[in-house]
Amino acid sequence: MNSKRIVTFGELLLRFSKPGHKRFTQGEQLLGNFGGSEANVAISLATLGDEVEYVTRLPKGQVGLAATMMLREYGLDVSHILADGDRMGAYYFEGAAALRNSSVTYDRGNSAFGLIEPGMLPWREIFSNAGVFHTSGIAGALSPNASAATFEALRIADEMGLTISFDINHRKNLWKYPGAQPIETLSAMLEYADVMFGDVIEFEFLTSHPKIPFQARDTHYEFSLDPYREWFDQLHRRFPRCRKWLMGMRNQVDASHHLLTCLLWSDGTLYSTRIYDIQDMVDPMGVGDAFAAGQIHAMLQWPDDDQRILDYSLAASTLKYTFNGDFNLATNEEIQELMATPLH
Repeated sequence: MNSKRIVTFGELLLRFSKPGHKRFTQGEQLLGNFGGSEANVAISLATLGDEVEYVTRLPKGQVGLAATMMLREYGLDVSHILADGDRMGAYYFEGAAALRNSSVTYDRGNSAFGLIEPGMLPWREIFSNAGVFHTSGIAGALSPNASAATFEALRIADEMGLTISFDINHRKNLWKYPGAQPIETLSAMLEYADVMFGDVIEFEFLTSHPKIPFQARDTHYEFSLDPYREWFDQLHRRFPRCRKWLMGMRNQVDASHHLLTCLLWSDGTLYSTRIYDIQDMVDPMGVGDAFAAGQIHAMLQWPDDDQRILDYSLAASTLKYTFNGDFNLATNEEIQELMATPLH
C-alpha cells in the first residue's frame, strides 16, 4: 500500500445506558454517549497515532454538531461528514450483572445514515491519499440505500487500489427491511475484502459451519488448531481475495469474567496466541472493534510479522474491557506492555 492513511465508514449512534447495573425500568438517570463500530475503530486507531478519516452522515443541528465535535476531539478528520439528515440512530445498552446477560435495543429506523444514498459522497476525493478502507456489514442491514452506498464505497476503494478491511458485524436484530438477505449481502461485501475480522459466531453464521467450542476456564486451556485450519482453508477457497482472516473467540464464565483469544489465518498459515483471563471487567462493548483496529494498526506497522499482528490485536482488544463506553482508549505503549507481561 502506498499510504498509511485510513478511512472508515459507518453509522455513528447515540448510546444510552443506566448507571451501575440498573435496568431501564429502574431509576431516573440516563447516561448518554456516542458509539458505533466503524467510529470505534477510527478512534482506537487515532489513539494509537494513525492518520484516520471517519465518514458518515449525521443529522443537522445540535445533535449532529455535538457528535462531530466529539470526533474532532479524538483527532479524526471529519471533513467529508454529511450533516443534512433529520435524526440520529441510537441504541440502549443494559449492562450484564452476575448471571444476567447484557442486552441491546436499537432505534435506528429512518436515521440520517440509514437514508444515505449512493452518489452523496465524493469517494474518489476521500480515497485520493488513503491506503486502507475499513467498513463492516452493519450498513447492509440498515436499509437497501445504505447497503448500496457501502457497495459504492467498496467498488471505488477497490478500483483505486486501497487495502480493504471488513468486519462481518452481523446483527440479526437489524435485518428487518423487506427482502433483506444477510448471508448473500455479507458474502458479496466480503468479495472485496483483503483483511477481515469476525468472532466465531459470525463465522458460523456466514458459512453454516458448526461452531467449534472454545471452553477455556483459565489461561492453560489447549485446543486443536486442525479443525480451525480446515475451516479457514474452506473460507479462503470461497473468498480467495482475502489474505488475512482474524477470528475472535471468547468464553463468558459470568458477567464480569471472560476468557479471550483469537486466531489469524494469513496466506495459508494459521497463527495462534495466548489466552487472557479478564476478571472484573468494566465494559465489553466495542471489544470486536478493538480487535479490528489492533489488526489494522499492527498490519501497517509490522506487515511481515503475522504473529506480532495477532498478539497486538488480542492485547488491544483485552484492554478495551477496562474502559467505559464503546471506545478503546488504550495507547500503543499500554498494548505493548501487556503483550510483554508474562502469563501467571
